[in-house]
Amino acid sequence: MSLALVFVLVLIVGIVAAVLYVIAVYNRLVTFRNRFKNAFAQIDVQLKRRYDLIPNLVETAKGYLKHERETLEAVIAARNQAAGAAKQAAAAPGNPQAMALLSGAEGALTGALGRLFALSEAYPDLKANQTMMQLSEELTSTENRVAFARQAFNDAVMTYNTAREVFPAVLIAGAFQFSAAALLEIEESEKTAPRVTFS
Repeated sequence: MSLALVFVLVLIVGIVAAVLYVIAVYNRLVTFRNRFKNAFAQIDVQLKRRYDLIPNLVETAKGYLKHERETLEAVIAARNQAAGAAKQAAAAPGNPQAMALLSGAEGALTGALGRLFALSEAYPDLKANQTMMQLSEELTSTENRVAFARQAFNDAVMTYNTAREVFPAVLIAGAFQFSAAALLEIEESEKTAPRVTFS
C-alpha cells in the first residue's frame, strides 16, 4: 500500500468517525429535548384537570358566598389567565417567556384559591358541603400531581441543558440551534399549597 492510499483511508475513517459522532450527539440532544417536552405534557394534563375542577368549586361556593362575588370572580379570572398561559407554554415547553408567564399565572391562581378557601372557613355550611369537600380533596390531589410532574419536567430540562452545554456538544447544539430550556420555577407564594380543612 502506498503512503497516499493509507493517508486517504485514514482521512476517510476520520471523517466517518466525526460524522458519526455529530449524529450521535444530535440524536442525544433530540432525545433529551423530547423527554422534557413529554414531561411538560404531563404537567399540562394535570393543569387541565385543575382548571376543570375550579369552575365546579366556584359554582358550589357561589350559593354560600353570595356577598363575596369579588373573590369568586378573582378565582375565575386567575383560572382563565393560568389556562391561557398553560396553552402558550404547551406550545413551546422550555421557552423562558412561556415558563415565566405560566409560573406567574399559576402563582396568581394559587393565591386566589387560597383566599377562597380562607373565606370559606367563615361559612360552616359551605365547609360541611359534601361536594365542596370532594372538590377540595380532588384539587389537593391534583396539586400534588402537578408538583411531581413539575419536578420531573425540571429534571428533564436540567439533563437536556447539561447535555447541550458540555464541550464539544455545545458546538453541535449551537450549529443545530438547540436553545436552552427554562425550568418551571415555583414562585414563593406557590411553594405552599392552599391549606384546606373541612372538618
